[in-house]
Amino acid sequence: MVVHHSAGLNLFQIAKDFGVSEATLHNWLKKADIEDGNRPGMTKDETAELREAKKRIRLLEQEAEVMRRAVAYLSRDVNPK
Repeated sequence: MVVHHSAGLNLFQIAKDFGVSEATLHNWLKKADIEDGNRPGMTKDETAELREAKKRIRLLEQEAEVMRRAVAYLSRDVNPK
């Protein structure tokens, strides 16, 4: 319905009919254009992939820190001062 607003439908009226703000409606249209490839930006899939990659990076950084601490602790026993 919104995509076809040029057929005489007013965005303000559509937003009012659905009980959302006009800004919300504009955001939805923008997101739809991005998903359809009509506008540059990150799609839902790309955003989810980036979120998962960042989560994996944090986990790997935590694991590396644990390993650094373990090596430091164990090397302390090997080379006593």
